[in-house]
Amino acid sequence: MTETLTMAKALNRGLRRALQADPKVLLAGEDIGKLGGVFRITENLQAEFGENRVIDSPLAESGIVGTAVGLCMRGYRPVVEMQFDGFVFPAFSQIVTQVAKLHMRTGGQTPMPMVIRIPYGGGIGAIEHHSESPEAYFAHTPGLKVVTCANSNDAYWMIQQAIQSDDPVVFLEPKRRYHTKSTVNFSARPEPMHQASITRYGTDATLLCYGPMVKTCLDAAAVAAEEGMSLEVVDLRTLSPVDWVTVMSSVRRTKRAVVVHEAPLSFGLGAEIAARLHQDLFYVMESPVLRVAGYDMPYPPSRVEEEYLPSVDRVLDAVDQSLNY
Repeated sequence: MTETLTMAKALNRGLRRALQADPKVLLAGEDIGKLGGVFRITENLQAEFGENRVIDSPLAESGIVGTAVGLCMRGYRPVVEMQFDGFVFPAFSQIVTQVAKLHMRTGGQTPMPMVIRIPYGGGIGAIEHHSESPEAYFAHTPGLKVVTCANSNDAYWMIQQAIQSDDPVVFLEPKRRYHTKSTVNFSARPEPMHQASITRYGTDATLLCYGPMVKTCLDAAAVAAEEGMSLEVVDLRTLSPVDWVTVMSSVRRTKRAVVVHEAPLSFGLGAEIAARLHQDLFYVMESPVLRVAGYDMPYPPSRVEEEYLPSVDRVLDAVDQSLNY
């Protein structure tokens, strides 16, 4: 059974199925009930499941996450929404000092089956604090799982897998892809949540990307094909833990790699991936790992954000550099 859905609708369907499957699943966040959330991801869910399971919270991110910690301790599976990426920082202390550590601190007696949904990334013409890419903060924190979807099928299945996890999951949703449509297979067995996916096979170089940059890299690979280049595109899907088996296998075959993400270049996911590739495949690769990313500056005003965000041209420039090395 398949259906073509936007990513937003697929997330909504996935949340509905999780609420139906387990009465211990609760949703909480600012305006997620009657309004259905800023992006309408939770639209109609409060009407269906009631105000005790789809909860309109106060405008207090630290309070939302702190309350969810208590819910986890009582056996619930809370799914909390940070309305925008830049709004997660008031809850940052709760996430990295409590949520990430309680399972280990209690010797495994207190699991934290919490999902923290964060719409992230730019490209929507938003104001300050609405276009951040904070994934490296969370991927750097032991005890947190960090995942991101890039298409509707992954959105539908991965949100359910995250809710079923006994470990806390930071679930990053690329907001500028919310209205992109693709096919959801409701009956097929989904891929494991922490497994990367090769979305296009190629032989000349590997593009390693995730979230909003998957479409950009697929577009770049299509342009490259017209110019006689064969690029492989790997959607990481999971940022912590990284699926090194798939990543290494791809780069071992193509012998070149370009890592692409929206977050600033320095100290980002791309740096860790480049370090590991150079460590393990130094004598295999034919050129250094290159990175295409946001610039090392605060996110710019929306009128110039397209100059900041990685583009097809910037990706192809890096590929040319790699091939010409």
